Amino acid sequence: MEFRHLRYFLMLAEELHFGRAAQRLSISQPPLSLNIQQLEASVGAQLFTRNSRGVQLTAAGQAFVPAARALLAQASAAAREARDVAEGQSGQLHIGFAGTMLYCGLPQILSRFQASHPRLRLELRELSSSEQLSELLRDRLDVGFVHTPRVPPGFEQILVASQPLLACLPASHALAGAASIGLDELVGQDLVVVSRTVSPDYHERIVMLCEQAGWMPQVVHELRHWLSVVSLVSQGLGVALVPQALQQSALAGAVFVPLRDVETRYDTRCLWRSDRDQTALGDFVQAVQGGLMGHG
Repeated sequence: MEFRHLRYFLMLAEELHFGRAAQRLSISQPPLSLNIQQLEASVGAQLFTRNSRGVQLTAAGQAFVPAARALLAQASAAAREARDVAEGQSGQLHIGFAGTMLYCGLPQILSRFQASHPRLRLELRELSSSEQLSELLRDRLDVGFVHTPRVPPGFEQILVASQPLLACLPASHALAGAASIGLDELVGQDLVVVSRTVSPDYHERIVMLCEQAGWMPQVVHELRHWLSVVSLVSQGLGVALVPQALQQSALAGAVFVPLRDVETRYDTRCLWRSDRDQTALGDFVQAVQGGLMGHG
């Protein structure tokens, strides 16, 4: 059974006249008759009766009409869905991100992109940079926003934001009102950092910055999320060095003070596999280039 057979059948069922049906199909009568015979053989039932008074649907033919319409509609919908996916207008896009991206313009770019691709489903997953790299390598993510320079081969990347690190202090801290501070002014303070397992690059950099300033920090808390770091500091349980975007968290009890003589930047990269042939992914990368480069 072919879709052509179904189209011919429905036309004949509508016209109940071989000549008129063939004319509407832009074919001659013999091919129409042959296709109806082939369809009846495939179905295993006579669908039409033919006599001197014309053509009539049999009971089997009447029952087959809605089924034939449904099959053609399903095939048309499947073809339309495939075209939409190929054009980037339908399907799914799996996006990984680290939590600070919520303060670096990601919600805005997602909103604009979704408005231009309303039938494309965006699936968001908050993961650490190392977790995203693992998922990207396994093709479980289409694109990721990571905070690590350790990009494996076979990936394209865009630097979408580069922020300074700030000192995050409890509001009651003696230096909370300072215009800027040096790291040496935090000697002896308890340090709150992101976990080494979650963000090894920035964990190591923060500890190294303190050591370069002449003190070995006492790391008292290692947390999975930067927002948790700020929250703990706001409760007076230590100090931290955090990306500038965390200022937007506006957590009561935490203040952010610029650091002097600290050149380390907190970089965000958008990553995707070089060999991914996906229109929606290409459209999303263009949206990232257009919408995120101004942040940081």
